[in-house]
Amino acid sequence: MKVLFFAAVLYVVVVAVLARRHLPELHPRRFFLETWRDVDRAAAEARARRQMEGKGYDWRPLIALVLVSVVLTLQEYFGDRTTWSRFVNQGLVIDWGGGPSRAATHHWKIFGPQAWMNPRAYGDLAPLTYWSFTRSLGYFVLPAIALKLWGERVRDYGLRGKGFLSHAWIYALFFGIVLIAVVLVAGTSEFANYYPFYKDASRSWKDFFLWEVIYAAQFFTLEFFFRGFMVFSTRDAMGSSAVLAMVVPYCMIHFGKPWAECLAAILAGIVLGTLALKTRSIWSGFLIHVTVAVSMDLAAMLQTRGLPGGIKLPVSWGW
Repeated sequence: MKVLFFAAVLYVVVVAVLARRHLPELHPRRFFLETWRDVDRAAAEARARRQMEGKGYDWRPLIALVLVSVVLTLQEYFGDRTTWSRFVNQGLVIDWGGGPSRAATHHWKIFGPQAWMNPRAYGDLAPLTYWSFTRSLGYFVLPAIALKLWGERVRDYGLRGKGFLSHAWIYALFFGIVLIAVVLVAGTSEFANYYPFYKDASRSWKDFFLWEVIYAAQFFTLEFFFRGFMVFSTRDAMGSSAVLAMVVPYCMIHFGKPWAECLAAILAGIVLGTLALKTRSIWSGFLIHVTVAVSMDLAAMLQTRGLPGGIKLPVSWGW
């Protein structure tokens, strides 16, 4: 991986040289503190304007945070691959009665086993598709419905492209920095054994691209949920603290992954949340997430099972 490490370092240097006139914007005082102060000032003005117009209490943060809690709870208990396997093998049966220590006395069978949900050729990809679908439903569809009920436009919650285009250099630079970190940890057994989630991704290019498209869809809705819906719906009420409120559940959804990734999610959440407020766009965060995720899959595959066709890193490229 040493060749890839030096290539990633060279990439960062080239991007930094090309964007040297903009680099002062990344000074912590400007990137974080000034952005947060601007957001706090705008939030205070929004609250004063709302009070002056007699609009009353702003229910959006309450509704948004309750919806976030409900979505994450339902995904934890019903949106994972275990639930999918239960649908395939047992169907959906609701049990009740019998007390705390005895077997259930009543059973409500909503539907039986769904063998069609387990295609033979893609048995491992099907539960991951279900996982991505439940994330898309909870992370995007339900928040979008809430925004429509509020009479607001979904695109105003980070989906505009203007802010991203004017700050695209930040994405290019951040991607290179994170790529260096990926290369450094890619040699650990914990990393190589964990990624990619779809273990048959190396079987064929069709398997690989199907998985990465499913993976990318989940990342888009995730960015919209945390950096779009959650941050922008609470911004007027909480100011810059909306970023910190978002980071807590964002870190927690990484539980079960390598511990270093959970800790990195705290920093990433603060940076990406601030970037979303600064640019009023989630596209930089989405692209960083996707490109880094694909890079992590590639790094793990190149060192273990190889890419489709048996492509692996030359032994001389190792550390």
